[in-house]
Amino acid sequence: MTTILVTGGTGTLGRLVTERLRAAGHEVRVLSRHSRPYSVDLRQGGGALDSAVTGVETIVHCATSPRGDEQAARNLVAAARRAGVEHLVYISIVGVDRVPFPYYRTKLAVERLIEESGLGWTVLRTTQFHDLLLRLFRGVSRLPVLVVPARVKDQPIDVAEVADRLCELAQGAPAGRAEDMGGPEVRTLESLARAYVRATGRRRAVAKVPLRGAAYDGFRSGGHLTPQRAVGRTTFEEFLAGRFGPGARR
Repeated sequence: MTTILVTGGTGTLGRLVTERLRAAGHEVRVLSRHSRPYSVDLRQGGGALDSAVTGVETIVHCATSPRGDEQAARNLVAAARRAGVEHLVYISIVGVDRVPFPYYRTKLAVERLIEESGLGWTVLRTTQFHDLLLRLFRGVSRLPVLVVPARVKDQPIDVAEVADRLCELAQGAPAGRAEDMGGPEVRTLESLARAYVRATGRRRAVAKVPLRGAAYDGFRSGGHLTPQRAVGRTTFEEFLAGRFGPGARR
C-alpha cells in the first residue's frame, strides 16, 4: 500500500482519482483549501503543506486555479523535495506549448517546474473535459442566442477516463511525458453546442462569431487537438445522455 497525496482532491477530476486510488487499496490524503485534515492553500505553502506531504510517496497534482498556479507548484515541489517524495504526477492540457492562451502558458510553466524539480515525475496532457464544455454552454445559453467562436473545433474527453489513466500512472514508476489523451471525436464547437441544446431541450439558436488574437488563431488552427491520440471512448452525446437522459444521443 502506497501513501498518495491528491491535490485538488475534491474537484471534478481529483475526487474521481481519490476514489479510484482508495479502491485500489492505497492510503490517500486529500489536499484542498477546505478539506480537513489537509486544508492547505498551495499558493501560500507553509507548515501545513509540509505536514501534508510528510510520509507521502506519490503526489497527484490536480489542483488548479485561474491565478497562482506557478507559485502553488513551486511550493508543492519544494515541500515534496523536503519530504523525499518519489513521484509527482501532473495533469496538463494538450496544446499548452502551441496555443498562446494565458492559462495554457501557466500550465506549461508548471510542467517545466516539475520537469526541473529533481523529483521523479510524470506529466499527462489531455484535451478538454466534457464537463468544461457543459459549463461553457450553460453559461452562454442564458442569452437568447448561444454564441460560439467560429471555425474552432474541440475534442472533449470524459473525466472518468482521464482519472483511470492518472491512477494507472500514479501507481507506476515515473514516466516523464506520458502519451497525450484525446477524446474520441474532433468536432466543431457549433455541433457540440447544438448537441447541448438538443439534450437540454432549450430553444436556442447557435451563432458562430469570429474572434481576433493569437490565442484564437491557435485554437482555430487546432493546436489544442490530438486526433492521432483519440483514445477516449465516451462521446459528448453519451456524456450528455448520462446527465440529461437518453434523448441526448444522436
